[in-house]
Amino acid sequence: MSLHPRSKVLLLIAASALGCGAPAPSPPTRSELRPTEPPPPSSAALAQKPALPTVTNEDFLYLEEVSGEKALGFARAHNAVSEKALSSDAGFHALEERLFSIYSSKERIPSPRMHGDHLRNFWTDSEHPRGVWRQTTLADFKKPKPTWTTLLDIDALGKAEHESFVYHGASCLYPLRRKCLVNLSKGGGDAAIVREFDVDTKAFVPGGFVLPEAKSRMSWKDENTVYVATDFGPGTLTKAGYPRIVKEWRRGTPLASATTLLEAKETDISVGCQRDHDHERIRDFCVRSIDFERSELFWRNGDKLVHVDKPEDADVDTWDDELVLRLRSDWTVGSPGTTYKKGTLLIAGFDAYMRGERSFQVLFEPTARSSLESWTGTKTRLFTNVLSDVRNQVTTFTRRPGDKSTKRWVGAPLKESAASIALDPFDTNRSDDLWLWLNDFTLPPSLALWSPGAGKRDVLKQNPAFYDASNVEARQYFATSKDGTKIPYYEVARKDRSGAVPTLLEAYGGFEISLNASYSATAGAAWIERGGVYVQANLRGGGEYGPAWHEAAMKHLRQNAYDDLAAVAEDLVRRGVTTSKSLGIIGASNGGLLTSVMLTQRPELFGAVVSKVPLTDMQRFHKLLAGASWMSEYGNPEDPGDWAALSKYSPLHNVQRGAAYPPMFFTTSTKDDRVHPAHARKMVAKLEALGHQPLYYENIEGGHGGAADIKQRAYVDSLVYTFLASKLGLGASK
Repeated sequence: MSLHPRSKVLLLIAASALGCGAPAPSPPTRSELRPTEPPPPSSAALAQKPALPTVTNEDFLYLEEVSGEKALGFARAHNAVSEKALSSDAGFHALEERLFSIYSSKERIPSPRMHGDHLRNFWTDSEHPRGVWRQTTLADFKKPKPTWTTLLDIDALGKAEHESFVYHGASCLYPLRRKCLVNLSKGGGDAAIVREFDVDTKAFVPGGFVLPEAKSRMSWKDENTVYVATDFGPGTLTKAGYPRIVKEWRRGTPLASATTLLEAKETDISVGCQRDHDHERIRDFCVRSIDFERSELFWRNGDKLVHVDKPEDADVDTWDDELVLRLRSDWTVGSPGTTYKKGTLLIAGFDAYMRGERSFQVLFEPTARSSLESWTGTKTRLFTNVLSDVRNQVTTFTRRPGDKSTKRWVGAPLKESAASIALDPFDTNRSDDLWLWLNDFTLPPSLALWSPGAGKRDVLKQNPAFYDASNVEARQYFATSKDGTKIPYYEVARKDRSGAVPTLLEAYGGFEISLNASYSATAGAAWIERGGVYVQANLRGGGEYGPAWHEAAMKHLRQNAYDDLAAVAEDLVRRGVTTSKSLGIIGASNGGLLTSVMLTQRPELFGAVVSKVPLTDMQRFHKLLAGASWMSEYGNPEDPGDWAALSKYSPLHNVQRGAAYPPMFFTTSTKDDRVHPAHARKMVAKLEALGHQPLYYENIEGGHGGAADIKQRAYVDSLVYTFLASKLGLGASK
């Protein structure tokens, strides 16, 4: 069970038709999108230079109308210019085909999830770009070519119902997992419809549970009852646009008659409840998510909601008869008081804890170079996954039978050399086996079924090498930031490169999300294989070194993340890896904010900038879609002290006329209902009004991921990498 509000997951509707009755207007050319150039001035005019037109941010508020006719016209006009400029590149179509072949490859590892006696998987390929939900047996999965049974074909469903459906997962009723609540987005945004689905009949249940499109949270209590948090009407959503009220809804009754269980505040993020089947123990929990760090947890004991006494910023899980706490701040508890450090993982008996006892065993305590990335449990064991200088290290814990002391859990490390390790329990209640995922920058992912007790590991699947990494190596370096902090970064490049070469730098630096070492087929095929250097920086604001690393770039300390990225860029030039003219940066979401800030603060460091689904207006972000939920990260623009910090880096407010900006490319999605597309739209519009010439592409569907399916993903990625290659001087695509 995981009850923390943060979704990591560190992350799509058909294009709107033009109105009938008139032909579509021709898109403007690049010259038409530039500010109009006046004729050469006369000698008299030279004596007094005319004042340039005043540009205000209010000029661009119309771009906040997500599907407004004028806003969509802005998007389509710019799309035409960007597509003409980039898709005409000699290597564009070859790259697009290459990336699509990777994304649609049938040799990829199907990610398995055990449901009763079957393994289920969601799969996309060239025949099913929107994907199929399917299942097989474990015995068949172990074969090189498993036989799959399709449960739900999203492409066929969308065609039959004339909708651009995107699959957003399914929650299936324990223990048989035959009745499922399927989430379907219309276009790829976070909002989705929910429908009850019967796996045996492979059809939606007539008269079953159904929710209209909303940012809902819905889960099973039992076969005839669900917990539902959704848009119940006026006043039932938080300012961030998520459900404020959670109810219990019984089958066959109208949603309006559902019983309210818990209400959050309008300023919170959201609320929800779920039933936990853990080692055959049934517990129901409700959580009030205050912000991304803080939450209140309630245990439903009968009809009473019992408050679980914990620090608001602590993450809480349960395992069997134990309660697990991961701290985000130092916690002094007990008598005499014991202080546990932020980032520590604690375990205690659930019943004893609820009685008020505070006797803990420490399963993990952070160091200056290590932090807890995650933990998971199986039938009899617990596992911690720790990042040590951005490399995963796993420890297996077993419990001494009958021991109730604070030394009952004994740990043993997993010996593994891969930089990236991910664990997923095979069947938490029935087995100690785990799915073990291993990969590295140059090592394609592999999937093994690991039996810790038997010391056995069977590698079942291996991704093919999607690019030639035989002569590629990954090395870790540390740059020194402005305040002296050492910032780790990975450099992935050909061993035989000579001199300064085009280099692409990617980073995120926010929300305690870590960028781990991982195999990127996209960067490999589109950049590294062609001779470029790929760099991944681990900035403050992320989770690479735990809560303190995150806090070091929150709110008024946000500038630290930008200084960190600048330090990495400077280090790459100092070491002779690249030059400023051949160094590009790329980032998405908070990473898009990061690259937009670099554009306005340190343009001289870069030869090209890409900002994908970015934030740019830090004065109005809290008023746009889910933005209100991010104030714990960035601050409140309506607070004078917070705005004083935000205004110093808000990209939209720091764009300058006449500045020497490098080539820039902004991308977003009309259907992104998390980061409003107006952030990218307004940034581009203001840049143009001040005389600059950014490129812009807005996918009319796609959600926060920027694409509704693998075809769109290949197309958008090809636009981005073609832009970077052309501006930084990278060789043609193979």
